[in-house]
Amino acid sequence: MSYSFNAKVELCRVSPEGACCAVAECYGMLLYGNTFSVREIRIVTGNSVLGKRIVDLFLAAFKISFDHMPDEDESGKQAYVISDSVKISRIFEAYGYTKESLLAHHVNLGVLEDECCSKSFVRGAFLTGGAVTDPSKSYHLEIVTDHYNVSRQTYSLLLEMNFLPKETSRGGNYIIYFKQSTAIEDFLTFIGAPIHAMEIMSAKIEKDVRNTVNRKVNCDTANVTKTVDAAAVQIEAIEKIKTAGAFETLPDKLKQTAELRTENPELSIKELAEISIPPVTKSCMNHRIRKLYEISLTFSH
Repeated sequence: MSYSFNAKVELCRVSPEGACCAVAECYGMLLYGNTFSVREIRIVTGNSVLGKRIVDLFLAAFKISFDHMPDEDESGKQAYVISDSVKISRIFEAYGYTKESLLAHHVNLGVLEDECCSKSFVRGAFLTGGAVTDPSKSYHLEIVTDHYNVSRQTYSLLLEMNFLPKETSRGGNYIIYFKQSTAIEDFLTFIGAPIHAMEIMSAKIEKDVRNTVNRKVNCDTANVTKTVDAAAVQIEAIEKIKTAGAFETLPDKLKQTAELRTENPELSIKELAEISIPPVTKSCMNHRIRKLYEISLTFSH
């Protein structure tokens, strides 16, 4: 199952704090579900755990059962439908709507006066209209509805809750979204999915560690390449001295340095200094290497 699917399963374990919260969560589900009209209420989901929560919440909030529910062995997308006009009227009345006056859906903030209800509303909105990407791949959480006013008012509600989402539209739908990992962690924790919020944090730490290791490996590789390239130039200089028959005329310290360099082309100047007998400073070893190079230049022509 996907990360988003499992996050919703975790949210389905959250118990509403009271009857008002059940009403508020249903409100979010309805406004961010598939159909919420005077003729029909329809919520579609491929998550059977969420399907059970929808049924239980509507029963707790309105004492209403669905007129159509999927068969137990039904797979794929499952529709939960209310078509009875009396039931629909009861739900409309709970949110201060009337069939006659409703022109465009909006959020009745009077239903969400308490913080617990606002939280429940946002949870319901995410459950039916939301998605979140696997944090090992990218950071993105969005909540989608086809009701413009609903999206704008939910955005304002989130601002009041100290969240800073972004807005966009796509294919006639209105989208509230987060792209920062920390914001997604905070949002999931707020609506009741702290385990999946921790997974984002863990994924972020793993990415940071991997990036740090990669940077170090790249840096080490670059340093090794520089060392080998420099050693190749130094060994070429030593070979010039030998070809000219001048190697035996070198002072013993320079001979030793030349032999160390020729036998250890992969070592840095610092490492050569450490294996010298006796050990010398990096500065001293660098001076000897430079002296060998200068001597080689006298045999270039």
